[in-house]
Amino acid sequence: MKRRAIVIDDDRLSREFLVEALQTCDYEVREAADAEAGIRMMRGGDVDLIVTDLRLPGADGIEVVRSAKERLPDVPVIVLTAYGSVTTAVEAMRSGAEDFLLKPVSPEQLEVVLERSMTVRALRHENKVLKARLDPAGEGSSPIVGGNARFRAVIRLIERVAATDATVLIRGESGTGKELAAELLHAGSRRSGGPFIRVNCAALTESLLASELFGHEKGAFTGAVSRKEGRFELARGGTLFLDEIGELPLEVQAKLLRVLETGDFERVGGTRTLQADVRVVAATNRNLEEAIRSGSFREDLYYRLNVVPVVLPPLRERLDDIPALAEHFLERFRREHGGPAREFSPRALAALKRAEWPGNVRELANCIQRAVLVAEEAVVDVAHLGLPESPSSDDLAVPVGRSLEEVERRLILGTLDATNWNRTEAARILGVTPRTLSNKLKTWRLRGLLEAQIGR
Repeated sequence: MKRRAIVIDDDRLSREFLVEALQTCDYEVREAADAEAGIRMMRGGDVDLIVTDLRLPGADGIEVVRSAKERLPDVPVIVLTAYGSVTTAVEAMRSGAEDFLLKPVSPEQLEVVLERSMTVRALRHENKVLKARLDPAGEGSSPIVGGNARFRAVIRLIERVAATDATVLIRGESGTGKELAAELLHAGSRRSGGPFIRVNCAALTESLLASELFGHEKGAFTGAVSRKEGRFELARGGTLFLDEIGELPLEVQAKLLRVLETGDFERVGGTRTLQADVRVVAATNRNLEEAIRSGSFREDLYYRLNVVPVVLPPLRERLDDIPALAEHFLERFRREHGGPAREFSPRALAALKRAEWPGNVRELANCIQRAVLVAEEAVVDVAHLGLPESPSSDDLAVPVGRSLEEVERRLILGTLDATNWNRTEAARILGVTPRTLSNKLKTWRLRGLLEAQIGR
């Protein structure tokens, strides 16, 4: 689908040049010879870009910018003039212009500015989506679900350091919520009004990664047909999230270390030194200490990144949060997909707490989404989850590395499920009193689950 632009210029030749240049860049263009006509064109709202001359008959380009910011706040406006000065440029930018160019404008200049403007618009949209995700009710509601003591301690740490510009290293297994933690750091910072830019360091080759982070100049390599700003520039005033930092090639590690130490960098193929103005948050599921020993990760970079370490616990260490997380995802996916599913059966909740969840919270979310899609009644049961209903000897086998508390919890839940939640029978099998069994469940905040089973 073509993007849509409005060109406002009283000079016919200049207007025709801009229209042709934009059409070459795959824009559908409407044109106006004065500010009033251009402002009327904005009323439909179906606009992706506005290009206006500064000097126009009647209202000038500054008025166009102000009207655009009032009517279409997310649409970038580029101001052109043949009579440039610092004062006019500052006034245009303060009014909300995205860029300011002097005539005559070359097609190459226009192309670079268009690319930057569209990138900025996309980032604004992503930030709106991010804010909606972090505060869906628009009332400061928290996206954090669960009351596990260790997890809440991590959240308190995030809330404390968010207001600073300290570099943060988030560690945890896949699916534990590292990106959400980075988003919370950004949302709680003084940079929350700026962009939140994410780079997956494992998804790009070394050469592409350097270009993605630091940008490149025209002709820097084959395919570099124009100058490109990197993520350090695009994240200006905001947060740069470097996901899977443990996969960063050594050569790029050296360049990143320099930015963290001095704030300086150059685009690939460039000679001009640029200054970064970003807060860096990194994340990894790798053992970086082992990577340092093997020579694949720089120790000096590790210490630069690890100013504030945030370690997210795996789901198996916050089993008491599973019922709350499951209810949260049930409501979320019910709103997204519709369907009759409204609650979990006690057996389903027990099965959810008994599962291993190697994919952590992400895997749990996928499981609940599947259940919402396949359930044909209000109550989600074990069959909808795709999880085993009754524990077998294999189910109760505990891999090396689990805590004694976790082993005990799995054994008790498995025995209760096998005895159809008969507390007396389960206590007899386990060799404890029913009161001891109840106290254990109360400690793990599962007493309500037992009472629900008894009352069935």
